[in-house]
Amino acid sequence: MATRTTPSPNPSPGPSPSRSEAGAGAAARTAAGGPAPLAPAGGAGSAVPPAGAAARGRRPRGRGERGPLASLGLHATLLLTSFIALFPPFWLLVTSFKPKSETFSLSLVADFSLDNYTHVLTDTAFPTWLWNSVLVVVLTTGLGVFISATTGYALSRFRFPGMRPLMWTLLITQMFPMAILIVPLYNLMSRYGLLNQPVGLVVTYMTIAVPFCAWMMKGFFDTIPVAIDESGRVDGLNPFGVFWRLILPLAKPGIAVTAFYSFVTAWAEVAYATAFMTGEDNLTLAGGLQTFVNQYTQDWHYMTAAAVLIAVPATLVFGYAQRHLQAGLTAGATKA
Repeated sequence: MATRTTPSPNPSPGPSPSRSEAGAGAAARTAAGGPAPLAPAGGAGSAVPPAGAAARGRRPRGRGERGPLASLGLHATLLLTSFIALFPPFWLLVTSFKPKSETFSLSLVADFSLDNYTHVLTDTAFPTWLWNSVLVVVLTTGLGVFISATTGYALSRFRFPGMRPLMWTLLITQMFPMAILIVPLYNLMSRYGLLNQPVGLVVTYMTIAVPFCAWMMKGFFDTIPVAIDESGRVDGLNPFGVFWRLILPLAKPGIAVTAFYSFVTAWAEVAYATAFMTGEDNLTLAGGLQTFVNQYTQDWHYMTAAAVLIAVPATLVFGYAQRHLQAGLTAGATKA
């Protein structure tokens, strides 16, 4: 009886073709028009580098990351601008310690002396100029901050007839150069007897500081929620009580910027102080500084010493107020 043989389900593979035979078959298929075989990744003779080789050779640059040349250019620019900003006050300080014969010398202090400061403080009217400037600055800063804050709060919280023309008036006054306003202001001050009077100079400086500061304070008050005002009125406060007790303490950064701007306007202004104040006893520091260098005298060594003394109070005020300046300058940029 014949026996039927059942094929095995897993037949053993036949002998694998050699590498040369496989290469010959691939060449024959390519010649016949068939697709070319794909080379294994990373194999021998492969033209494609293995994955990760580029990453190991060069790290990809992230978004916002500067290259070496860009970093070098940025740091060089920062150093150059810092030098340009710091060299003038540094050389002013150095010159203030030099005698008159070495004023224009390019060397540093060879003969250190405080004679320039002694002469300015004792032999000139510098103490009188300082008192006049302090009086004008205190009045300008105090009145300017109060008027700017109340005006800005009224424009931010209330709607009244003439509100928009008032806002346009405050804005338009900033468009005129100071030189154009000297003649009309001089005529007004002469008519009302305010020439050579600190009060006249205070009024003049407030025409510069109040419009700008009122706009700035309005933008700052716009960021304070109106719900705080409403809660104060519920508790029985009148509008001025709400402003004075609730809103004003929250506006310290804006008030700091307003006060600093008013201070700088009154402390460093020269044109109005020279035109409206005559006589050595009526000058402020900015006007008195011009007496050292004019058509008759050229005392640059005294002028540099006086300039250093004038810069000291401004530096102290800036150092005290600088923690509020950054927040105050950007507080009115957005609306709550």
